[in-house]
Amino acid sequence: MSSACLRKTGVEALLAGVLACSPGELVTFRLLAEDMAHPTNAYAKTNTESWSACPTLPTFSAPLFPSGLPPTHIGFRYTASSPPSSSGYLETGRLCEQIDSMASNGKGGAEAERINTDIITLTRFLTEEQVKHKEATGDFTLLCHALQFAFKSIAYYIRRATLINLTGLQGTSNTTGDDQKKLDVIGDELFISAMRSSGRVRLLISEEQEEAIVFNEFPNARYGVACDPIDGSSNLDAGVSVGTIFAIYKLSEDAKGTKEDLLVPGTEMVASGFTMYGASAQLVITMKGGNVNGFTLDNAFGEFILTHPNMRCPEKRAIYSVNEGNSMYWEEPVKEWCNSLKNPAEGQKPYSSRYIGSMVADAYRTLLYGGIFAYPADKKSPKGKLRILYECAPMAMVFENAGGLAVNSKMDRMLTVKPEHIHDRSGIFLGSKGEVQKVIDAHKKYQK
Repeated sequence: MSSACLRKTGVEALLAGVLACSPGELVTFRLLAEDMAHPTNAYAKTNTESWSACPTLPTFSAPLFPSGLPPTHIGFRYTASSPPSSSGYLETGRLCEQIDSMASNGKGGAEAERINTDIITLTRFLTEEQVKHKEATGDFTLLCHALQFAFKSIAYYIRRATLINLTGLQGTSNTTGDDQKKLDVIGDELFISAMRSSGRVRLLISEEQEEAIVFNEFPNARYGVACDPIDGSSNLDAGVSVGTIFAIYKLSEDAKGTKEDLLVPGTEMVASGFTMYGASAQLVITMKGGNVNGFTLDNAFGEFILTHPNMRCPEKRAIYSVNEGNSMYWEEPVKEWCNSLKNPAEGQKPYSSRYIGSMVADAYRTLLYGGIFAYPADKKSPKGKLRILYECAPMAMVFENAGGLAVNSKMDRMLTVKPEHIHDRSGIFLGSKGEVQKVIDAHKKYQK
């Protein structure tokens, strides 16, 4: 079928759909991608009674399609009680005529579709950040390059886990008592290898290792890293999203290269973030006093591409994420807070509950949509369940830099909590500023 025939069929389908559909429905028609070469007389039905001019079609369709990609469908929505007037059809005809005119002039199918060539990869992003700081030595950039290699490698093995027999238990437990999955061990080994190869890391603390790993071959390295190589690994066999959490510390001038060098509050971190392995690998990274930026792994390029610049956590959102199976062990302020979300005052709507069971996945959703993620300390786990150095503190830095809040079960700012040992635990509440404040207010009632 020729392009002209496809165009004509598409517009006829639009008109027929407008006649047949009910008010408020979304009507679509199909056009070839090469037909989207900047028509100047495009018209769209808006939420008013008249047809109005809109920008060029690729721009107009941006809310419906990924930005910058030529669309293959355009949607028209109307709210009138009856189909548009005949004059509306004439304006739709102008759109068809404009496309036909461009095709007859040799522009419609010949003009190359717009491709975004100004792609910001993580490598480019880090290099540009380094240039901004004249005092930078490049060590931090090299460390981050090693980190992204670890993320890419873990993403690869997770995608292929079922095919190459990497699901199931390893048959061992880590230092914190969790049963190790096969991928836990592989992820840990990948991280150790990547940090050693960078030559810029003196100390590495991993959830899977009882003691800190000291790279004595690099006595002048000035960085320490804490990580949970695969957080939420108990969900791996079910295909649930899991992730890697990391924190980067710059060692002091008098650091001795021992684990005590990293027993510091989260305010000492120079960068932190996480990578979620789900439908795609999503990397979120932030630096001290900086913005939060999100990158998506493009498997074709083999690069993390900047897709979520300057991420901000919404001020409030009626979503809470907590394991209510532990509610019988909660302290009274936590019970009262949670009950107030589920049973609000008359005339108010209850909150929606969203709990995946993987901290990275729950936190990433909370960062994007708002709400609160909570894993409070309780009578069963008086100090809390999550580890401070490589779970609580890194996430707290991400959320604070995105405009959110993070506190522990004593309502202290999470970033000021100093761990007593490398696997020390804490309760945590993090998310939208307004939602975390409700938890703080609930605890204040019991402090009087």
